[in-house]
Parts: sequence; structure tokens; C-alpha cells
Amino acid sequence: MQQRPRIRGMQQVMVSRVTAPPRSRWQVFTGEPHRVMFFAGMVQGVIAACWWLVDLLGRYAGGYAPIPWTVPPPWAHAFLMIYGLLPFFMFGFLMTAVPNWLKGAVPRAYYLPAMLLMSAGCLLFYPGLLASREVVAAALLLVLAGWGIGLAGLFRLIVLTPERDVRHASILFTAMACGWIGLACLIAALYLGSPLLPMLFRDGGIWFFALPIFVSISNRMVPFFSGRVLQDPGIARPQWSHPLLLACSVGHGALTVAGLAEWTWLVDLPMCVAVGHLALDWGLLRSFKVHLLAVLHLSLVALTVSLALFAIQSFALFASGDYVLGRAPLHAMTIGYFSAMVIGMVSRVSLGHSGRMLMADRLTWLCYLGMLGAALLRVGAELPGVPTAAGHALSLASAVVWLACFIPWAWRYLPLYVSPRIDQQSG
Repeated sequence: MQQRPRIRGMQQVMVSRVTAPPRSRWQVFTGEPHRVMFFAGMVQGVIAACWWLVDLLGRYAGGYAPIPWTVPPPWAHAFLMIYGLLPFFMFGFLMTAVPNWLKGAVPRAYYLPAMLLMSAGCLLFYPGLLASREVVAAALLLVLAGWGIGLAGLFRLIVLTPERDVRHASILFTAMACGWIGLACLIAALYLGSPLLPMLFRDGGIWFFALPIFVSISNRMVPFFSGRVLQDPGIARPQWSHPLLLACSVGHGALTVAGLAEWTWLVDLPMCVAVGHLALDWGLLRSFKVHLLAVLHLSLVALTVSLALFAIQSFALFASGDYVLGRAPLHAMTIGYFSAMVIGMVSRVSLGHSGRMLMADRLTWLCYLGMLGAALLRVGAELPGVPTAAGHALSLASAVVWLACFIPWAWRYLPLYVSPRIDQQSG
């Protein structure tokens, strides 16, 4: 007698699932934050890389005269690749992962307006580069507004959570807030002559915003995934690693902004050694059995290499006063770690939340390896002894390879964001 109500209830649930009207594409697309954010980030990545390639062809290839943009090309490039691309993927990941950590959710009323405003701002930015700085400033304000709404959604989640341990989520929120401040510095730099503002925008975007986000995610997720995939519950999660990585990142940024770049090796070296040690300790050599895990470990290797280059650069500056490696360390990090890590982590989240097996197909694996190749080409363009013409050619090749990897990867995963989970599709 006790079982009949339960059986009827189960039958009612089954009937409701069968007879429930199918959701529209828009409802599916806007039903989860990672769908809208990842979709927008992939589209923006393609457009941003195309713009950069157009600029490089004018400046390096000689096919046409360099285009007179309304803001310096390095500023535009830094905005598009750091502030106009990464936040979409960061918000998509954080608005998916943090609710799982804190037993909550980010409402649609936050993530959808955030995505729409940020996307509108990024799209307006391109005509602004041809029209006027006022249009550029308006575009940046739209991005800033959307970013602020996204931050409000994360803040609401942290404040209302029943969980007591919100340290990790709070650190990630703080780093995202630092990115918001860095973008505001760019808007101010368009009209003010302070040399500090461009440094806060450019260097702060790397060391106060992007790197703290990425190392925080790596520190939490790489040992977690490694333990599950490699079936090794004994993988270490040292208490010292996260504070050390954050302190070194912020320390590098502070020294750079203070005009003390010749001293950053004091923090670059410890961070380099720590990341290399963690990559090995978390199963780097065993990770190649599963490509979707190997991409996360190889990204840590790329970070280790970039930090070693930063340390060499800084120590050479300390010893001789010369920037012997140019922008090689920067691009080893931004392409080899940031861009490659986006492919690895976004692929994992997209597959898992679409009901698919957590396995990187051949295309995903090749696109990831190609991104590392783009990083090698860009680093090679800056090495000592490389002729100027060869450096320009390598820079162009890097941009082409970046785009050639990003486009097919985006094409592979974009349909997932407008389709229901495969375990929820009828028939």
C-alpha cells in the first residue's frame, strides 16, 4: 500500500517528460550560462584574430598601407585578446563551476544581459577603431556594463550560498573585479596622459586578472580531474601552491607597474619551479593516455616555459639593462597557456554539459597542439638574432596558425550550445 502513490508519481513524471513541449533553440541556448558565454567567446575570438591579421598584413606584409586606427594597435590587440575574449570563457566557466561548489545558481537575469552587453561592446569596438575614440569609449563602456552585471551575479551567489568556505570563489571574483578595473583604466587612458593607466590596463590585465584566474582554475581542477581519470586518489593538493602562485603573480604585476621589471625574476623563478613541480606531481607523464587530460597538463608546461622566459628576461635586464627576449615571454603565456588552456577547459565543460563522453576527438587534440605551435612561432619571432623580416614573417605565421586552430575548434563546439543535451533529446 505504501508503494502505489510512489509508482503513480513516477508515472506522472514520465508522462510529463514525454508530453512536455520541446524547447525552442533560444530557450536551449539561453538555458545555461556556459552556452551563451562560450558561444559569444568563440565568435569574438574569430573576429578578433581576423582583425589582428588584417593589421599585421598592413604593417608587416606590405600589401597595403598600415591602417590608421583610432587607438594604438597594441592597445586594441591587448583589449581584444585579454579583455574582449577571455572574460566570455571565464564567466562561462565560473558561472557553471562556482554554483556547483557553493550549491547555488547564477540566474538568467544576470548572465544573459552580461553576455549581450559585452558582445555588443565588442562588436561596436571594431567600427570605433575606424571612426573615433568616442565610439571606442562607448564600446568599452558597454563591455564594462556587461562585465559589471556578470560580477553582480557571481557576488550574489557568494553572498547567498549556504556554504561556509567561499575562499576560492571569492579569490576568483576578486580577480574578475581586477579585470573590470583594468578595463576602466583603458577608458581613462584614452583621454588622460598618465603613463600609469596603460600599464595598469596592459600589465594588470595579465598579472592581476588573467593569470590569477587561470592558475586558480588549474590549481583546483587539474589535480581533481587527474585523480579521477588516472584513478589515483593520492594525487597531492598542497596547501601552499595556490597562495604561492597568486602571490607571485601579483608580485610580478606590482613590480612591473612600479617600474622595477629588473626584479621580477625574484618571483618568476619560484613560480616557475612550483608550476613545473605541480605538473609532474599531478601526473604529467601519465596524462597522455587521455588527451582531454593531457591538454590541461601541457598547458602547465607552457606556463612553466613562459615563466622561465620571464625570469631570463628580468635577470638580463637586471644584469645588462637589455630586454633580450622582447615579447617572447608574454606570448608564451598568452598563447601557449591562456589560449591553449581555453581550448582544453572549454572543451571539457562543453562535452560534459552536453551529455557527451569526456573524450577529446582528433580535431580537438590537433587544434590544441596547433595552438601550442602558434605560441612557438610567436616566441621564435622575438628571439635574439632573428632578422626583422623573419620576425615579421613568424608573427604573421603565428596569427594564421592561431586562427586556423581556433576556427575549426569553434565550428566543432558551437552547435553544442544551441542543441539540447543528447541524453534529453526525444527519440
